[in-house]
Amino acid sequence: MKIVSIGGGPAGLYFAILAKKADPSADILVVERNRPDDTFGFGVVFSDETLGNFADADPESYAGITKAFAHWTDIDIHYEGKVVTSTGHGFSGLARVRLLNILQRRAMDLGVKIRFETEAKDPEDFPDADLILAADGVNSGIRQKHADRFQPKLDWRRNKFVWLGTTRPHPAFTFHFKNHASGLYRVHAYQYDATNSTFIVECTEGTWARAGLDKASEAETLAFCEKLFAEELAGHRLIANRSIWRTFPTISNAHWSFGNVVLMGDAAHTAHFSIGSGTKLAMEDAIGLAAAVAKHRDDVSAALAAYEAVRRPQVDAIQRAAQTSLEWFEDVERYAGRHDPVEFAFAMLTRSMRITHTNLKLRDPAFVARVDAGFAAKSGAPANTPPMFVPLKLRGMTLANRVVVSPMCQYSAEDGTPDDWHLVHLGSRAIGGAGLVIAEATDVSAQGRISPGCTGLYKDEHVPAWKRVVDFVHANSAAKIAVQIAHAGRKGSTKLAWEGIDQPLDSGNWPLIAASAIPYKKGSQVPKAMDRADMDAVKADFVRATKMALAAGFDMVEVHMAHGYLLAGFLSPLTNVRTDEYGGGIDNRMRFPLEVFDAMRAAWPADRPMSVRISATDWKEGGNTGADAVEIAKRLKAHGVDIVDVSAGQTVDDDHPVYGRLFQTPFADRIRNEADVPTMTVGNISSWADCNTILAAGRADLCVLARAHLYDPYWTRHAAFEQGYAMKWPPQYGSARSFTPRESR
Repeated sequence: MKIVSIGGGPAGLYFAILAKKADPSADILVVERNRPDDTFGFGVVFSDETLGNFADADPESYAGITKAFAHWTDIDIHYEGKVVTSTGHGFSGLARVRLLNILQRRAMDLGVKIRFETEAKDPEDFPDADLILAADGVNSGIRQKHADRFQPKLDWRRNKFVWLGTTRPHPAFTFHFKNHASGLYRVHAYQYDATNSTFIVECTEGTWARAGLDKASEAETLAFCEKLFAEELAGHRLIANRSIWRTFPTISNAHWSFGNVVLMGDAAHTAHFSIGSGTKLAMEDAIGLAAAVAKHRDDVSAALAAYEAVRRPQVDAIQRAAQTSLEWFEDVERYAGRHDPVEFAFAMLTRSMRITHTNLKLRDPAFVARVDAGFAAKSGAPANTPPMFVPLKLRGMTLANRVVVSPMCQYSAEDGTPDDWHLVHLGSRAIGGAGLVIAEATDVSAQGRISPGCTGLYKDEHVPAWKRVVDFVHANSAAKIAVQIAHAGRKGSTKLAWEGIDQPLDSGNWPLIAASAIPYKKGSQVPKAMDRADMDAVKADFVRATKMALAAGFDMVEVHMAHGYLLAGFLSPLTNVRTDEYGGGIDNRMRFPLEVFDAMRAAWPADRPMSVRISATDWKEGGNTGADAVEIAKRLKAHGVDIVDVSAGQTVDDDHPVYGRLFQTPFADRIRNEADVPTMTVGNISSWADCNTILAAGRADLCVLARAHLYDPYWTRHAAFEQGYAMKWPPQYGSARSFTPRESR
């Protein structure tokens, strides 16, 4: 087999090594534009886990790497004049040029040919090659020339950064957050040999421009950074190496290969330097491709297909983590001054969501104990209380813990009246230990229902039916219970979810109203655009429902302003195209929802809290964004909202949601820390480790779980047991205290 790697970075070299080991008869050529010792940057960093992968793939190059690296286990976070250290992490730094030299020597020893200072711009230059690697880096000429094949996507990020080195060897992975008259600067520093460290300086574009760095030469940048970080450098100097200010490109490609050409490393995908994974990704690409080629030696197309099928999900997961990490660093100003040093450090360490409260507790129990003690102290809880079991007070209501049962439509009511199903559904989850149980979207009128099976608060008989549920929760658990009050708007008059979600009824449809006369989807009923009389009637319905909720004994009411229902329809410019005082800018779009909220607040006791659920993004161009959600939350707070329940999407039928683990938590985080209002977060929270992490990092105040509670009504009690936290059991279940679950064999 004849193989050519265009690019002699870690991806191309490492693949050449592994492929030559697997097939010594293979003719392998690496073409590199630079000299052997000419490379951008200073050091690379690997986790202990990553190095373990290299040990298995090629022990000889692994031995060379481990002889040359600097190893450490601590992370130091310098913030507001304090240094917070977390240990037990395990990283190794290595000079990039040293890594390349190790791989170059290993490849040549195996018989790989390397041509330095040779420019190769197209696979067509190698017509007799069986396999061609496009491993030519971030600015891949091959990717650009064949963009129609690879369909690349480049997302140029907001922050500016410059890659420097320093003669100061840092004994830990070090992060500095330092204020200057021009703004806040971040430093990512790590040692790569006995006497030197990488020193990356990052800031917002505004900070960069205010400091005059947009016009600075390399020498001027060096002088500015040396002066700014003189104390941190402790007499040491900074070093430049093509050190210009850059913006980071997040690169992805719809396809990684065509014909016998395959992208690898930074040409195929990038991951932000804040999680140090660019070189890791490149070398693990090499491992994956070498394995696929060895398995499909006589079929290059099959090898490339197998490689991408296995490797892409792994890369996607790392890119998602890197994206979350880089966004945290882009928005550090959001947290500065709000978080104390320990909370800030915990938030930074868990920023990518790959490391959780539980992971950190295994690595550094003393640090996590400090985190937990600080979080518990804010509510007067014992220092060793897991964050999810720390109480939360909202007005006169105190929740025993931070776990919330999400309002989940059951479609099981008769003309709005809850029955035994709702008693068991909500009652079992209250006994299951959640601090707050929220009853499903409960409509203010028969015409406001999503479906004929939806619950309501619009008939006299609804009050005693709901009171039966509320009284059971209060009498038999420590939980508080809320009700989500709603009007379906243009999404009403549809079948039960399991009969055809969002599909109009086959018969018996009722007329719909909405902010504008826009149907939800093709085939949906066209709603009437509300006039003032409709608004007055709907507002009165919401007030009546609020008074009924009070009579039923609910501890809190939540106003549904999300997911494209009636009030949400006013909030979004996609569904509100009115030209009167209720349409247009955000203040006009919020006018009617706030009228409704104010009227409800006036009808609800001052000592009982109210929440509002919003969609933090419409996930559609022209709709509301995360920035809009912050403005909406600020206005809600000004009108007396106690906590914002942050969801996303479902405003329009053709949105483009971005799903994933904890996919909505960043929205709750942003609203909490920019609008300065408590938040609840929802969306693929499935573990108590996630809950503890979200809460202790200050990303939200309550964790709302839906599917987890459908699967396990006793989810909170099971989480308590697994953490060794004692919850009070109902006397009927007292014997459960002595039960110890055993794993199935």
